Amino acid sequence: MKKEDIMRLAADKARTTMRDNVGGPFGAAIVKDGEIIAVSSNSVLGSHDPTAHAEVNAIREACKKLGTHDLTGCEIYATGYPCPMCMGAIIWANIKKVYVSGLPEDAENIGFRDDYIYRFIKDDLEDVSVCEIKNLDRNIAKELYNEYAEHQKTIY
Repeated sequence: MKKEDIMRLAADKARTTMRDNVGGPFGAAIVKDGEIIAVSSNSVLGSHDPTAHAEVNAIREACKKLGTHDLTGCEIYATGYPCPMCMGAIIWANIKKVYVSGLPEDAENIGFRDDYIYRFIKDDLEDVSVCEIKNLDRNIAKELYNEYAEHQKTIY
């Protein structure tokens, strides 16, 4: 199957859920060794879950199907350029190749605010009008992290 055909599968899935008011115009497909593992779409509106983006949904579906949290060797096809959350999920999943159709400015032109988040990250997380981050007792986390390390738990 050609890459554009895989992207169209993701777009078709997005179109269906978009028209059903389940989510926005975003779809994603995950492929490994030429086999389509998952095709998903944005379902934020239907699930009332702001993390239910197409890429995250596809990653969850692929991980479940493959029985792993590590998608090394997989490729992801996304109808939109991944937002920061989705890009983080793609990187955490060890997906090294991302094919996109839309660019960030395309989503911005219809009102999506990915650019807002990119600027927040780029500006060192300092814009309190976006999100205020306050550090509390750091020892709470350090104790937890040390316990994890002492028990030689899996690092992913």
